[in-house]
Amino acid sequence: MTKHRIVSHEDWIAARTGFLAKEKEFTRRRDELSRERRDLPWERVEKEYVFQGENGREMLADLFGKRSQLIVYHFMYGPDWEIGCRSCSFWADNFNGITPHLNARDVSLVAVSRAPLQKLQAQARRFGWTFKWVSSSGNDFNFDYNVSFSPQTLARGEALYNYTMQKMSDDTTELPGISAFFKDGDQIFHSYSTYARGLDMLNAAYHYLDIAPKGRDEDGLPFPMDWVRHRVAYES
Repeated sequence: MTKHRIVSHEDWIAARTGFLAKEKEFTRRRDELSRERRDLPWERVEKEYVFQGENGREMLADLFGKRSQLIVYHFMYGPDWEIGCRSCSFWADNFNGITPHLNARDVSLVAVSRAPLQKLQAQARRFGWTFKWVSSSGNDFNFDYNVSFSPQTLARGEALYNYTMQKMSDDTTELPGISAFFKDGDQIFHSYSTYARGLDMLNAAYHYLDIAPKGRDEDGLPFPMDWVRHRVAYES
């Protein structure tokens, strides 16, 4: 028997409508934050980056396609890994269906990983992913956006992540992030990057879990996302 408080329908409605006021205030505050985010200053992207994609060598400008805006998911997949990060795969399971909608609003979505293109393509085939996924092997892109870390950096025991210096173990070579860019003619601008819990709001499954009776149900786990598996692993 549940230990949750059980009330009449009238009392349930009263509690629910009282909480609705807090939800509406959160929505208004979120809209305000989104406006402030769009008003943040931009920085020019001065460095040339060459990626490996299904069409061969592609520059950062090529990743925009015909659109002026680009969202990059920094997908954790180190060059020597056998498969991409299971948490990043959890996020990537959201990408296929939304890509056409983003394209309709002048936005391209691309995942970038340091693993060789052949590994990325193999995982994409296995998971049924069709979104654009390119390799940054051979360039500094994920290092420059503070989601990949060199042995020299890790040897110091700390690295810049989520805009602060953080302690890092020597095996933390990759962490997740999302970056946004704008292209005006031949010039590319970096408008925004978010890391760590900043990615939560961009995972639809987490939002559904948040309204489920037990929520994410992560209390007591070694760490919050310990339950996450590659989607194909749940089947076995």
